[in-house]
Amino acid sequence: MSGNITHGACGAINLNFTHSFLPPVFVTVFVVGTVSNIWGLKSVCNSWNNIANINIFMWNLGMADLLYLFTLPFLVHYYANNSQWRFGPTFCKVTRFCFNLNLYGSIGFLTCISIYRYLGIVHPMRVMGKITSRHSLAISVLVWILVIIQILPDMFFEKNNFTSPHACYDTTSNDRIRSYMPYSIGWTVTGFVIPLLIILVCYGHVVVVLSKKATVNPVLKQRCLRLVVILIILFSVCFIPYHVLRNLNLKTRILKQAGFCHATFRDIYIAHQVGRCLACLNSALNPLIYIVGNDEFLKKLHDFGARVQLPRGCMKGVDFYRKPMEADPNLHGHESLDHEPP
Repeated sequence: MSGNITHGACGAINLNFTHSFLPPVFVTVFVVGTVSNIWGLKSVCNSWNNIANINIFMWNLGMADLLYLFTLPFLVHYYANNSQWRFGPTFCKVTRFCFNLNLYGSIGFLTCISIYRYLGIVHPMRVMGKITSRHSLAISVLVWILVIIQILPDMFFEKNNFTSPHACYDTTSNDRIRSYMPYSIGWTVTGFVIPLLIILVCYGHVVVVLSKKATVNPVLKQRCLRLVVILIILFSVCFIPYHVLRNLNLKTRILKQAGFCHATFRDIYIAHQVGRCLACLNSALNPLIYIVGNDEFLKKLHDFGARVQLPRGCMKGVDFYRKPMEADPNLHGHESLDHEPP
């Protein structure tokens, strides 16, 4: 790339794409995400007395989603009005804070769900009866604390400058970009790369165990494999592009400050905007995790199947999954993670 970089003043960024692309995406995510997350939280609250340990993480996941979704109308107004922020610099920082809280909170709770699934399937006898809802609540609090520690420094970076007093940057102004870059890279490693590696190790081992154990409940096996697929989609679509493109875009801004220009800088900026939209999609896609991991949903699906008189074979697996599983120690170990002890 260095062979094509030239010295000189770089042209201003063309924001037309941002102003036309982001608002409709944010509106769609707001509607779909709000409906799906409210439905998910309502289902959790209706079965609160029988809430599973993993459902505690899912409840926190839904709250993180709603917190961010309620800021989207303000961002729609911002980008639809040519990047003119009318709600004050403090609320601008709060809005960006909510996005990061949702993003890294989601990654944190998805990691917890993966670890619980891993323990319940690979080491069922070791954890049987040893993990309760209190442990899940304590872990949830710890996740929130770690996420806030990671993203709190972002609040101290300016989101506008003298040349753009009504801006609300998602990272920081050009004046602070050089100090923001190392923070962003460290943030990426601790908040994204390490959890991703943990999830890959957990589910890699889970897939191996499920493929070798013939005694594992087929419905449980299907649910775990579906969860693996959904997590792969979430990380591949929502998280990986965002983190790669965020840091790449920061690097191009630093190069432009030094007078280095390249034709691909504009493409990187546009790709970064697309990456931001993909990242916010996780608020609408996270309820899929709830559907796959929630027993109440399976029960409602079974009841619906009975009402429409589906063939009995279609729902047999669900019935089998919901029956007592003491006969299979592997499944009983998994159940000890997912449900409160009697």
